[in-house]
Amino acid sequence: MDTIPYSNLNKGALLIASPEIDSGIYFRCVILLCEHSPTGSFGLIINKSLELELPEELVNLQKSTNPHVAIRAGGPIQPNQMMLLHSDASLEDHALKICEGVFLGGDLQFLQQAVNDSNGPNLRLCFGYTGWIAGQLEREFLSGNWFLFPGSSKQVFDTPPEKLWQTILREMGGKYATLSMIPEDLSLN
Repeated sequence: MDTIPYSNLNKGALLIASPEIDSGIYFRCVILLCEHSPTGSFGLIINKSLELELPEELVNLQKSTNPHVAIRAGGPIQPNQMMLLHSDASLEDHALKICEGVFLGGDLQFLQQAVNDSNGPNLRLCFGYTGWIAGQLEREFLSGNWFLFPGSSKQVFDTPPEKLWQTILREMGGKYATLSMIPEDLSLN
């Protein structure tokens, strides 16, 4: 696959951290870009699982009957804020479509019903987000910090988070597939 051009830096794209980012929350992260405009951008990290107990009055995940619910560290900004990614197209009037099969938003009633529906939609409860001021993401992209890949529900909901970074790079092919084989700990190389 050829390099995706800078012009595809838009809502629904996946930002894949380059190996140059070698520590912190962005190490081998994959970010779903939820908004990109001349005034700035924001996205949610989708491959960093988070173990967290939520207040029962909000949602009781211990008693959840929906097998498609997971919690993610969405980013370092406002980590106490929860954003909801889901696959329920019926909420399209009340949620923002990010890419095919992936929506952002929903109210507490939707969340509680979806968590307790054994046939419910895919849900990703993302705590925090990632943001960029005007021009910042473009500069990071042009500096080689991020690779781009078209987002889809497959990456957000179906690929195991611990394998997502490598899986996308392999799908990109060529030099990216080679990068996917770099060990996390370079001292093992």
